[in-house]
Amino acid sequence: MNTEILLNCWHIYYVNALKFFFLYTPFFALSMFLCMTAEYTEENRKKLSKRVMRAAFIISVILLFIGNAIFSIFGVTLDAFRVGVGTILLLSGIGLVKGRAVEANIPTDEDIAVVPMALPIIVGPATIGTILVMGTELKTIAEKLSCVAAMATACLVLWTMLYLANTLEEKFGHRIIEILSKITGLILSSLAAQLILSGIKGFLFQA
Repeated sequence: MNTEILLNCWHIYYVNALKFFFLYTPFFALSMFLCMTAEYTEENRKKLSKRVMRAAFIISVILLFIGNAIFSIFGVTLDAFRVGVGTILLLSGIGLVKGRAVEANIPTDEDIAVVPMALPIIVGPATIGTILVMGTELKTIAEKLSCVAAMATACLVLWTMLYLANTLEEKFGHRIIEILSKITGLILSSLAAQLILSGIKGFLFQA
């Protein structure tokens, strides 16, 4: 039985680690980070990257554990939420594929770690909804802790990207980063389609 639990937790971890990596839209986040910190020194960028990912991780964990309470308070079914979240995620993916407008006119003396970098650029509306759904689907503490570990892994990878922002910008340039962002959009669209289909299937099965 313990082996079965461990295998299940491991499955939740590695599947969600990859999923969260794309949900956090890493290449779009990197592009925005570079634009918003154009006047920053490399050292200031590195310090900011730590605050950004710390905030994104804390927000994600809180959302994971309040999912059930949100559904109970508003009386929304999980399948209905899946369809709604899937639609938002699909629009988000399409936005990445088409290319979002980048607004970088933010004063350099303003702390952008929590807003807008962590929320809503990294943890956007679609990501928030997806995490709430996960929090409801994962029943045991062990499963949720496995999901938290997956979040931590994805945040660690994204933090590494932001920490090395100067190096990545010099090596690849904005054009390559934008292309990778569009590929992320395609993957998000696939995740969105799966969420929508799962919601519709659940609704029809219950009906």
